[in-house]
Amino acid sequence: MVIAADYPLLEVFWTIVIFFAWVAWFSMLFVILSDVFRRRDIGGWSKATWCVFLILVPFIGVLTYLIVQHDGIAERNTEQVTAAQHHFDERVRAAAASEGPAVEIEKAEQLHSRGTITDSEFDALKAKALAAH
Repeated sequence: MVIAADYPLLEVFWTIVIFFAWVAWFSMLFVILSDVFRRRDIGGWSKATWCVFLILVPFIGVLTYLIVQHDGIAERNTEQVTAAQHHFDERVRAAAASEGPAVEIEKAEQLHSRGTITDSEFDALKAKALAAH
């Protein structure tokens, strides 16, 4: 284990700190870049300026954006979650409002009991309703 002896504990600790800072910066960079491109209140030149600033002066750029836009990031995330929840609720309502196979089979059974359709037609409608859903 010559390698372990040549790499003291403090250097291992410092390497872990540097790696953690690098990973944290990348995660903040992805969040900030997605927020910059999601924004509708600034134009393309402002977005490009933020991107260049974030790339050329990495840590200062990320910290500056977080300081300047901290409320905006939270509001845009809240709006996005609310919109996704609303879209999901609309899909659930649409699915719940549509008639399922039980309703279609019940209608076919009523037609069959009145003699409007034959046994084979009832079986065909029942199979169709079950296959569709």
